[in-house]
Amino acid sequence: MNRFEKTFAALKENNTKAFVPYIMAGDGGLECLVDRLQLLEKFGATAIEVGVPFSDPVADGPTIQQAGIRALGNGTTLKSIITELGKARKEINVPILLMTYLNPIYRYGINEFVQDIRKAGVDGCIIPDLPIEEEGIITSQLDAAEIELIRLVTLTTPIERIKTIANKGKGFLYTVTIKGITGVRNEYDSELNQFLQYVKALSPIPVLAGFGISSQEQIVDLTKYCDGVIVGSKIVDQFHNGKLVEMEKLMSVFKPISKMV
Repeated sequence: MNRFEKTFAALKENNTKAFVPYIMAGDGGLECLVDRLQLLEKFGATAIEVGVPFSDPVADGPTIQQAGIRALGNGTTLKSIITELGKARKEINVPILLMTYLNPIYRYGINEFVQDIRKAGVDGCIIPDLPIEEEGIITSQLDAAEIELIRLVTLTTPIERIKTIANKGKGFLYTVTIKGITGVRNEYDSELNQFLQYVKALSPIPVLAGFGISSQEQIVDLTKYCDGVIVGSKIVDQFHNGKLVEMEKLMSVFKPISKMV
């Protein structure tokens, strides 16, 4: 089993849920990335999603956009991020996800990108602007390297398409909880819980909810209907403003995966 499979097996055995924090690599300086990843694992991260700053993001809200601008201003590059992730892999045990867009991968070179992230110990990729109809340009390389492509579904994804997407891969299914961009939300559409239940019934792999999640109350409520959550803007904001005590409290809702695997 890969790290994702081992992790979710441990969660199921211990009857608990996943907490996946997102951070923007290079925000605050790339030299702090390894330390931040270690801290997130210490605070109880099930896996960690690492964002690559990009000039033209698709769904990022203001908090993550500003983090990306700061990271680019610090001279952060995809290659330098991968180098730091290679260092981090020696220090942490949880799965590492790399979130990037297709253009940086193209510029890097698809084959070289996949080989380099494999050597760095990356477990999965999220490429939000890559539709399933076009993913063949990279899936064979990722499969050969045993790196999971994490796919997304949304509240507006048609039923048959959800079925198709859910039956791909062995990692987890990223279920977007809002009709809009990332960012803290105080409430969700009334249809969300039913939607999560529906996706969960269709999916042979774990279902994680993401976008707009910012409180333990929301996490507890949403995970009644899915296998875990991804929290981005709130974590990015807490790192930027030095609110580490609040971060640890937010992430304490579930038993740390480090105690299980």
